[in-house]
Amino acid sequence: MAILKILQYPDERLHTVAAPVAQVTDEIRLLVKDMADTMYAAPGIGLAATQVDVHKRVIVIDVSETHDQLLVLINPEIIASNGISDYEEGCLSVPGIYGKVQRAESVTVRAWNAEGESYVLDANGLLAVCIQHEMDHLAGKVFVEYWSQLKQSRMLAKLKKKQRSAIHV
Repeated sequence: MAILKILQYPDERLHTVAAPVAQVTDEIRLLVKDMADTMYAAPGIGLAATQVDVHKRVIVIDVSETHDQLLVLINPEIIASNGISDYEEGCLSVPGIYGKVQRAESVTVRAWNAEGESYVLDANGLLAVCIQHEMDHLAGKVFVEYWSQLKQSRMLAKLKKKQRSAIHV
């Protein structure tokens, strides 16, 4: 079990666009396992490889209550979306910060699983939001960047204050 270091916003590495995975190897399967361990330990419901400073198109998600339904998306691609929803989001890379983001209500995504097999998944609600949120990470975007400049400035000030007080503890 390896717990990886999660990059914290506004780290510039979070803006790196992830490269496609050419094929699922043992190295990719180990990355998936380590990312899952990291996500569960955080605790969180989704993690993109970009957040652990690995710039490959790999995502792990588990929105189940029991934390035993790991979803692996390698090279995910949204092939359809419907509706609009406002969801209160948080992020392991922006701890303690939450806010609404407008996203598609449902998505159809095509991806590979940890064995390299292609599959298509229809998702709605929290799972759809989580998929879109994590795919943003692969594109180098963090959810707070959907907010107005004023709201982003306030959030950054709050983060800096938290970091300063953590140093003095």
